[in-house]
Amino acid sequence: MSAALLPPVLLVGCGKMGGALLSGWLARGLSRAVVVEPHHDSTQPYAGRPEVILAPDAEGIPTGFVPDAVVLATKPQQAEAVLPGLRPFARGGALFVSIMAGKTLSGLDALLEGAAVVRAMPNTPAAIGQGFTVACAGRRCSEAQKTLADRLLTATGEVAWVEAESLIDPVTAISGGGPAYVFLLAELLEKAGVEQGIPPDLARRMARATVAGSGALLARSKEDAAVLRQNVTSPKGTTEQALGVLMAEHAWPKLIPEAIEAATRRSRELAG
Repeated sequence: MSAALLPPVLLVGCGKMGGALLSGWLARGLSRAVVVEPHHDSTQPYAGRPEVILAPDAEGIPTGFVPDAVVLATKPQQAEAVLPGLRPFARGGALFVSIMAGKTLSGLDALLEGAAVVRAMPNTPAAIGQGFTVACAGRRCSEAQKTLADRLLTATGEVAWVEAESLIDPVTAISGGGPAYVFLLAELLEKAGVEQGIPPDLARRMARATVAGSGALLARSKEDAAVLRQNVTSPKGTTEQALGVLMAEHAWPKLIPEAIEAATRRSRELAG
């Protein structure tokens, strides 16, 4: 096998996030994958690809398939029903990488009976290699397994490792959910443009290009985000007027932390 190829992977769950990871792995080079996903629509984009074998459930995993890593991308509410059936892979020495929101390392350890586990939170830009993932290794995870997890996760974008597992919950709220907040901004800009008389097609193009371009500028700039905002805001200009509305009575500065706190709290609730 070429050193550039990723090793065999069992992907359990191929929804939006699982599919984003799989797309990133395929783009990077994947030796073989088995995808366990009962919903046909989710796996259809990968049908016919020689690297990917589709299985409706865990019983459909081909006999003799030995993955180096098992990536858990199923809904956290399904963990107790799904994970015990994967214990043979844990006993075989496979690394488990969980992207299930709220499921702790200790909870995963109990369900898998002593597996080497990495808990990670990626985001959907992983599908185009622009993801950001924060990961935390469990106590049974060796350095070699941590390196393997890093290879899988960096195939879809940037990765940061933390020692404190408690940080994964706010990471879930900010980075994991962050694309939704950005897409909401684009959605609202488009709607506002139409309300101001801009043709719908132009409003959509303009809103998307503005959000995407601003993100690209932010990524390339060494300036703080606050400085970039100030650079756009001329005194007594149009942008200052708009920001006056958005920041009136600390609207955005108050609502964003409250939203992140709510998402963080929900992540912790999902731990059970």
